[in-house]
Amino acid sequence: MDQLLSYLPPFEGLLPKWLLLVSVVTTVNSFQAYRSTKYTAQLYTNGQKPASGLSTRLFSTWTLLSAVVRLTAAYNITTPVAYDLAAWTYGIALVHFIGELVVGDASLHGRFVSPLIVAPTSLVWMLAQREAYLNA
Repeated sequence: MDQLLSYLPPFEGLLPKWLLLVSVVTTVNSFQAYRSTKYTAQLYTNGQKPASGLSTRLFSTWTLLSAVVRLTAAYNITTPVAYDLAAWTYGIALVHFIGELVVGDASLHGRFVSPLIVAPTSLVWMLAQREAYLNA
């Protein structure tokens, strides 16, 4: 068990561990979306409309890039650039998903609800803890 715990980010608090967890989950989501357009269709329209291959690959690439930035921040949480870039990924995701809800075909059902919870919660958490981690 100690060997497994040694892979966790070596920082106090839950935020670095949260960033790691979200990175792992979003990496899995990215690979699911690369494999099939059904994942993206389920996310954005609850499966009511098909997703194009291009939109699915674009979503997958953005998701994977976000996972890499967040993973980098988890292990470099006291580095301002890494911290701020990770926070930006949540802000951009939040704007994107709210935009899809307002002007797109998305609705508050199924998989679409998760990013609307994770993005603002993580963003607020990161903004609230910024000084604590960057002044450490």
